[in-house]
Amino acid sequence: MRFFITGTAGFIGFHLAKRLLSEGHQVVGFDAMTPYYDVRLKERRRSILLSQDRYTHFNGSLEDKKSLAEAFSHIEADVVVHLAAQAGVRYSLENPDSYVNSNLIGTYNILECCRSSPPQHLLLASTSSVYGGNEERPFFENSRTDFPVSLYAATKKGGEALAHAYAHLFSIPTTCFRFFTVYGPWGRPDMALFKFVAAIKCGQPIDVYGDGTTQRDYTYVDDLIESIVRLVGCRPSTLGASATTRDSLSPVAPWRTVNIGGGSPVTLAEFIATIERVLGVTAKRNVLPMQPGDVVSTSSDTSLLESLIGYKPSTSIEDGIRSFVEWYDEYYSIMNT
Repeated sequence: MRFFITGTAGFIGFHLAKRLLSEGHQVVGFDAMTPYYDVRLKERRRSILLSQDRYTHFNGSLEDKKSLAEAFSHIEADVVVHLAAQAGVRYSLENPDSYVNSNLIGTYNILECCRSSPPQHLLLASTSSVYGGNEERPFFENSRTDFPVSLYAATKKGGEALAHAYAHLFSIPTTCFRFFTVYGPWGRPDMALFKFVAAIKCGQPIDVYGDGTTQRDYTYVDDLIESIVRLVGCRPSTLGASATTRDSLSPVAPWRTVNIGGGSPVTLAEFIATIERVLGVTAKRNVLPMQPGDVVSTSSDTSLLESLIGYKPSTSIEDGIRSFVEWYDEYYSIMNT
């Protein structure tokens, strides 16, 4: 199959493109290589993908409609996977423009490309952050998402709404998957696991926001990629039967949302203790107040995912952290030589 993927130099996009290439698919990748975090990490991911004959890479920003359209026209894509975005809850307080530009205008530009040359299936990355102030636990796909508590969440919710309108107007089968705190090898340096491991290995204190009781539903990246690959073949249709009574399938468009999460929330205190156990080091802590935009807990219901693809994430937090630490040690042993 022919795939067009945005964000292929990013954490999740890299893993997805690498998996698809290993299975013999053709992939065209698009990435702005922005300096939101260390560009050398993005360049290393890109170089690994470029070593594959079936991979073609285009540098460009989602906001640049012309550049995006030129890259999109390079391949008549069977499947489009839109993963590129300005990520991070806290950074949205510092640079809100980048979120509106990338997550709203950029997503609109992708949708316009799909309008001009419709794929068999469009898949877009959203986030568990859209559940915001909803107090229902666990989060179901049809739980209310009307109370975003960060600009990041608001822009991702806006992207879902835009995608629904295009699915309705132009009959583009569309799946929006909501990620729950993805982690693993090649992860983003701005995320807690990367920051904690880096600090502990340098003998520096880790910043702990709150009293350690906040919870996150962590998802190991290989489990996430397996879920996405399987979802490629699950095109939503307004003519099809709902997968479950809680199916998010739209009544007026070939569109649905799907949670991809581990389903087993872990407290921040447990998360840190697991890192300490894997590293064999006790972390020094710098305890700070909760940050604006952070939610107290996330918890995914994955029954829809399981009913659609017969699979759910299952990697334990300890195994996932150990895999990350092994990658971290190998990566920086090479980078520091």
